[in-house]
Amino acid sequence: MLLSRPIENLPLEDYLALEAEMVKTIAEPTLFTWVVAPTVIYGRHQLREQEVNEAYCASHGVRVVQRQSGGGCVYADRGNLMVSFVSPSTHSQEVFDAFLTLLSGALRDLGYDAVTTAHNDILVAGRKVAGTACYTTPTGTVVHASMLYDVCLDALEQAITPSEAKLAKHAVSSVRQRVRNLRDIRDLGDIESFRALLEQKIINPKS
Repeated sequence: MLLSRPIENLPLEDYLALEAEMVKTIAEPTLFTWVVAPTVIYGRHQLREQEVNEAYCASHGVRVVQRQSGGGCVYADRGNLMVSFVSPSTHSQEVFDAFLTLLSGALRDLGYDAVTTAHNDILVAGRKVAGTACYTTPTGTVVHASMLYDVCLDALEQAITPSEAKLAKHAVSSVRQRVRNLRDIRDLGDIESFRALLEQKIINPKS
């Protein structure tokens, strides 16, 4: 597996475009991580007006972007680590499973009791710390994760508006009850320190 370091501080849609370009010609599974300014990202099959608090986002400078993959609506800011995995394989479930295994294993190596769920989330101490999604093209598969390390949970709770049915499915009454920042569980320094440690553990699990 290769580790790529794209240009820093791009808008989120540029990183999504980078994934889409990489998968066209990718020869070897490649991972890259990125951090963005406050942005809400909603899935391909979601309706923006049902998932996003437009008034809050407009008044607080939060960008709103739709991605090509499915899955749920997420909020990201500079305390959130985005992880992308691009593979030349078109066996999407195999790639997805491998990515989840890599990511959860890396978190365990860093001292977090990480487990995966049937919904392709990663939990630590019973709370969601990462959500994942993927899509496949004729030339490969793109998988990405949104990982909460030191996210502003107040903004997260205000920016997205999951339905009561979705919250009830997870036996919670608010988004905040379901998620937790990794830094609150185990502090590994700032987001860049955590990023470097996680990359090392994914690329070199025995390090």
